[in-house]
Amino acid sequence: MLLAVTFGFSIALATGALLLRVLPRFRLRQTAYEDAPQSHQSKTGTPTMGGLAILTALLPPLWLFYRNDALGEALMLLVFACAAIGFLDDYLGTRAGPVRGLRARTKYLATALAAVIFLRYVGGTLPHPVNAYPILSAGAMTLTVPLWLWLSLGTMAITGTVHAVNLTDGLDGLAAGSIIAPLGAMFAIAVSLHEFSRTSWPLVLLLAIGACLAFLVYNCYPAKMFMGDTGSLALGALLSGAAILSGEMLLLILIGGVFVAEALSVIIQVASFKLTHKRVFRMSPLHHHFELGGTREPVVTMRFWTASALCSLIGWAVVR
Repeated sequence: MLLAVTFGFSIALATGALLLRVLPRFRLRQTAYEDAPQSHQSKTGTPTMGGLAILTALLPPLWLFYRNDALGEALMLLVFACAAIGFLDDYLGTRAGPVRGLRARTKYLATALAAVIFLRYVGGTLPHPVNAYPILSAGAMTLTVPLWLWLSLGTMAITGTVHAVNLTDGLDGLAAGSIIAPLGAMFAIAVSLHEFSRTSWPLVLLLAIGACLAFLVYNCYPAKMFMGDTGSLALGALLSGAAILSGEMLLLILIGGVFVAEALSVIIQVASFKLTHKRVFRMSPLHHHFELGGTREPVVTMRFWTASALCSLIGWAVVR
């Protein structure tokens, strides 16, 4: 375990140092949104697409371990498919002109398509009773659903998690730090389910933890580099894909509590404004609400990291 985390950390750390030199040369820099808090305007010009450092740490096992592992291959294909969508969005967002990235609808449909392909592939590979697919296991209790419902819930789980992590990536170090504990919880659950006896996919969770720790060297406040959608979509895909492969799809609501809160804050804000023309939060996603309330950015980030760790610990305790 320590070796895998160290390996992921070392690869991402070295790649991140290289990206700090390369990304500015290709003018791959972040432009702050006009409606972002005023303090974020100073972040314009910071290199983006740093998520490539995290993805690089996941490539060696793709070749070494997953060639004869159907579940591992499927998980990595999901991760890199979502990363490719994010890469295109980041690239378009750094170009001059009226087009500032992919349209939200396009990103949702593209990630949903990747989710459906992933689910159809693993649906015939995962061990399960006839027409009974697990979505939650807690102790001796296992909650199962028929294939059609499993596919529907799985598509919503992957798409929702991918974009919730993307929404969370709005403060320095917030997304990278908040996802470490959920990935750790999913690894612990996979070990308790003896997943290593039939597949090697849990190994990638450890590599991703190490890679995220290394990325924080460049991404903690004040950030020298952002992960962009390239990283956030990939990490959301990894977390949700791992939950589905371990039969703990519904557990995402708990261990990903921070991401759920961020997504809900946007939904509530938009719905409230459309229905009543009033805002519930100072600004959404939720981290901006606290930031505009006077809490310093590093403090908001640390509190969200702590909340994520607590949610993950509770989630692990529920199913152990």
